[in-house]
Amino acid sequence: MRDEKVAGSRSPRLVLAMLLLVYIFNFVDRQILAILAAPIQQELSLDDAQMGMLGGLAFAMLYSTLGVPLAWLADRTSRSWVITGSLVVWSLFTALCGAATGFWDIFLARLGVGVGEAGGVAPSYAVIGDHFPSERRAFALSVYSLGIPLGSAAGVLAGGYVAARVDWRAAFVAVGLAGLLIAPLFKLVVKDKPRPVTTTPTIRFGEVAALLARKRAFWLLSFGAASSSMLGYGLAFWLPSLLQRSFRLDLVETSWFIGAVLMIGGTVGVLMGGLLADRLGKADRAWYGRVPAMAYVVAVPLFAGGIWTSSVPLAFLLFLVPQALAYVWLGPVTSAVQHLVEPPARATASALFLLINNLIGLGGGIYALGALSKALAPVYGAESLRYSMLIGLALYLLAALLMSLAGPALRREWVAERS
Repeated sequence: MRDEKVAGSRSPRLVLAMLLLVYIFNFVDRQILAILAAPIQQELSLDDAQMGMLGGLAFAMLYSTLGVPLAWLADRTSRSWVITGSLVVWSLFTALCGAATGFWDIFLARLGVGVGEAGGVAPSYAVIGDHFPSERRAFALSVYSLGIPLGSAAGVLAGGYVAARVDWRAAFVAVGLAGLLIAPLFKLVVKDKPRPVTTTPTIRFGEVAALLARKRAFWLLSFGAASSSMLGYGLAFWLPSLLQRSFRLDLVETSWFIGAVLMIGGTVGVLMGGLLADRLGKADRAWYGRVPAMAYVVAVPLFAGGIWTSSVPLAFLLFLVPQALAYVWLGPVTSAVQHLVEPPARATASALFLLINNLIGLGGGIYALGALSKALAPVYGAESLRYSMLIGLALYLLAALLMSLAGPALRREWVAERS
């Protein structure tokens, strides 16, 4: 087995721990808006469609598109510096959300958060690819992806607590300043691994894009992930509002409910996906697509039960398992995308995958559920959000189909690493 020292002067585990910490802040700053939606809507007089724009489109527009040039820059220069600068930018704009006095103020601040976070994820995927061997990479990426449930849980818990004790503005300022404090520590610990002398020094973006465009697996994985992300981001954003409207939970109770579901279910699901992919994928690369597909199919009826029930304890149990299954895809799919190209192009390939995933999934999902809820409101009233979520579950079935079709293509298009 390869030793930790393969990565250079820093332990791969320490590098991974710092990347995870930054990713946690990434999702704290991204998801805090969800738990604060109710007080923000009340104070700023915003409807569900407007909140959907703030949670999805405002963030996703520049987050998705700028991720590609920033990843290309990271491949050509320093991945650690790009991540550090991104952390500083998104933390500053998160704090500025606390100064918003109307829709357009917070819309522009969320655009800024998206600009910053655009440079965080794809270069981090590439750093992990540099520090961990192929047979351990899906699990390492799963550990990194723990930032999603842990950051989301921390965001709703911290945001709900501070908003209940002070106000929603203080919650934005607190988490933004906390991110600024860890930026120097991250740069001190995480260094770029020296590039091999055999690596081509200049990476042409067009060549990477053209290569991926010819790969069936890339398109199936990207659109499969985008379909699941439409529902995943939509549920994550609107579940606090559902719990407060339909289950009559207050802000703090909602924070604890969602925080526990994300912390327990999300952590188990992320790690399980990486472990299964690394183990099953050794014999057949198609499992990198099959594992998420199976998880989506099982998750649909459980999510439907949780959304439909009126019992809070039963809803918690029903949400817990599908929340784990909803995160299974992260390790397998992000690892598979990196194996469609040579190592020097990993950040660029990841950014192109994230462009499709986030522009459709993050940009469309939150807004779509909010707009559908608004459209259903004349018929279902306060319960319109519940019906919007139930209709949205069809997206997981579409994702399952696309992921399962990606399996055979992965067998043909997988790029084996040179020893």
